[in-house]
Amino acid sequence: MPPIARPRILIVTPEITYLPSGMGNFAQHMSAKAGGLADVSASLVSALFELGADVHVALPNYRRMFHGDVFSFHEKQLRKYYEVLPDAHIHLAEDRIFYYREQVYSGYHDESMKIALVFQREVINHIVPNARPDLIHCNDWMTGLIPAMARRRGIKSLFTVHNIHTQKVRLPEIEEHGIDAAEFWTNLYYDGMPYHYENARNSTYVDLLTSGIFSAHFINSVSPRFLWEIVEGWHTMIPDSVRQELRQKYAAGCARGILNAPDVSYDPETDPHIPHPFHSANVIEGKRANKIALQRELQLEVNPDAPLFFWPSRLDPIQKGPQLLSDILYKLVSDYWQEDLQVAIIANGPHQRYFHQIVSTFGLQGRVAIVDFEERLSRMGYAGSDFIIMPSLFEPCGLPQMTAPIYGSLPIVHATGGLYDTVQHIDLHAGTGNGFRFDHYNPAALRWAIDRAMEFHRLPMEMKEAHLCRIMKESALRFNHQEVAEQYIAIYEEMLARPLVDRDAGQTESIPPVLPIP
Repeated sequence: MPPIARPRILIVTPEITYLPSGMGNFAQHMSAKAGGLADVSASLVSALFELGADVHVALPNYRRMFHGDVFSFHEKQLRKYYEVLPDAHIHLAEDRIFYYREQVYSGYHDESMKIALVFQREVINHIVPNARPDLIHCNDWMTGLIPAMARRRGIKSLFTVHNIHTQKVRLPEIEEHGIDAAEFWTNLYYDGMPYHYENARNSTYVDLLTSGIFSAHFINSVSPRFLWEIVEGWHTMIPDSVRQELRQKYAAGCARGILNAPDVSYDPETDPHIPHPFHSANVIEGKRANKIALQRELQLEVNPDAPLFFWPSRLDPIQKGPQLLSDILYKLVSDYWQEDLQVAIIANGPHQRYFHQIVSTFGLQGRVAIVDFEERLSRMGYAGSDFIIMPSLFEPCGLPQMTAPIYGSLPIVHATGGLYDTVQHIDLHAGTGNGFRFDHYNPAALRWAIDRAMEFHRLPMEMKEAHLCRIMKESALRFNHQEVAEQYIAIYEEMLARPLVDRDAGQTESIPPVLPIP
């Protein structure tokens, strides 16, 4: 008998950081990133490809972002571009709406919806029939129609919820963009009761994110804890439709949380943005040198022994909690004035002006620096700081709290979502933990955690060095894309009930528990 063909996986994503070079001659030119989804997609495709899985990827043909603008390509290169890619595992959604874009997403609702519908039209009408996948992996509301189509055609689908933002659209608009929604309209989720096709078409809206959750055979969020919080009724900003469908999948054992991981470039030994590369064996010397460089850059008082706290996230008071820090900032700096406590805020957002007012009013220049986000400065912040502050009200995943300990900067976080999953309070005697976690979302609780961080800062140098060395090593092993990819592969194999690749006899993949521990 001929060998059974390997299952074919099609990953559908509107953004990706890179692709394995073996997937096509121009794979390494394909980078279109807006956030963590691009990194997760890239790492997953790469890991599957390296394992020998039959993995395919569908993404828009962002010619300009891929350095493939027709005006910059030599005619011979352009011809080769079209000759090679259709036979590779990269499937590009072709439409003029993608060709000249300079960024993945639009700030305009109508344009965002049009881009999403055109992308899904190309995937549904052309890419899926050509690729003939056994399983389709979709991501966020921009791919929310595809699981409904997949279920109708008997194809397994996994839907990943990266955030809880959704969009709604009428069936006529979907159909006007070339998608025959009548084929799978019963598998979509509407914001009203669709009694029959004409009623659904004329009287109600399709909820794209909820449709993806509703139709998919399996779903995952990007944090086990955040999934549990939604199911348990936390966070009033979660749409009722999203919560209801996540609960249904969760109760059926068809939902799981898989954490993202920082980009592979976040490595203090090789990061080109930091002036003094270092590793766990020389963490104290490396961080002192980088702290001086950061202090000079931000015009803080130069003191390598000063405890330096770094704010890495956007200054969004709805989610990220900067008001908790601004409420205690003056007293915090005053109480630790003799120890030269410093705060570096390298972030944009509506709350930035309040920090400027506090610094100006109380004369905190030299102790508190507030500058706009810049990639180079942010990476210097990880390398030069002792602690990062991340007191989010809710956090679907979060990346700074995983990035910081790789650089020997300990996170101070509110116990929610991905922060809860990734930061454990330090136990000096047991030699465990990687940061400082507080349970109550208020300024006093944040201050309590910062006080604990200051106690750590006062430890004898040898003791502090031992803990930082341990934390850096553990974080590099724990927060990486290979670990993320293995968990997705486990879900694929569970859904297909078949291995994706040949493995040695007796080896099995570990699968995380379906119900995360609260």
